[in-house]
Amino acid sequence: MIWTAARKAALPTCLCLGLALVVGAAEAQAGPLQEAAARAEEKAASGDAIGAYTIMREALGDFAANLPLTIGKAAFVDGVPTAYGIYKPRADSVFRSGEPLVTYVEPIGLTWKTTGDGKTQTNFTVDFELADSKGDVLAAQKAFGNFSFVGFVRNQEIFTHLTLDITGAQPGDYVLRYTLNDTGSGRSVNFEQPFTLKP
Repeated sequence: MIWTAARKAALPTCLCLGLALVVGAAEAQAGPLQEAAARAEEKAASGDAIGAYTIMREALGDFAANLPLTIGKAAFVDGVPTAYGIYKPRADSVFRSGEPLVTYVEPIGLTWKTTGDGKTQTNFTVDFELADSKGDVLAAQKAFGNFSFVGFVRNQEIFTHLTLDITGAQPGDYVLRYTLNDTGSGRSVNFEQPFTLKP
């Protein structure tokens, strides 16, 4: 009984020591984002808000360049999105005959390359496949969309919208599959959007 009590009393000390070692190791291996944040905080504290923001923007660009190509957001929307994160999501994925399918898309991990005139550029294409509920592909097209963004910064708030007209399709359940191809790296990522078409 005495041994058990002593053992219990010693546990918090061991736990604290373990946590201290973990925290110490994390501090010793601070990553580029953490280092950039520290430098940005110094800039901000000195009154240089623009410098602080620039450091974090560049650090985010470096970080995103090493991420796998992925889709941060993909959703059916009503109308045409007006900016990054500014869209009206649909209440459901049920469409009427003749109604276009509009999808809002946010890609992450795109490749940026310099253009030689001080600018940087990213480019991607989008393929689509339309399948029925059994998985049979009814329609498909490579490079259905071709998108290019050029500017002086590696903008990470990239979005686009894809519009598909399925006039003439029969009522039923379908799956829309988009494949985004990063032309700078040759990487691809896809996502699916099940939907129902009603008369």
